[in-house]
Amino acid sequence: MRTATAELDKRGVDFEYDGEMTVDVALNADVMANYPFCRLSGPANILVVPARHSASISVKLMQEMAGATVIGPILTGIDKQVKLASTTSTVTDILHMAVMAACKVG
Repeated sequence: MRTATAELDKRGVDFEYDGEMTVDVALNADVMANYPFCRLSGPANILVVPARHSASISVKLMQEMAGATVIGPILTGIDKQVKLASTTSTVTDILHMAVMAACKVG
């Protein structure tokens, strides 16, 4: 994550992004307003978390408490694609995984 913003700056991407921040800053516009150096114009719609266990906790909280749509997990750094679907996956969850597999995401 430390080099992600520099890499995106170098590539000149056409979407908003920022580096490491806490969830309250990323998702709450009022809290974000206290950080004038923040690059986002509003709450984030994608979160990148540091490890599988923290991702699992975050995802389950967002799904249960906010009805969030979650696409993933996306595993990187391995030779072949791996897609994970939990026993509680919905048809939509599985469709998202199938699309990611077809597009070779991850």
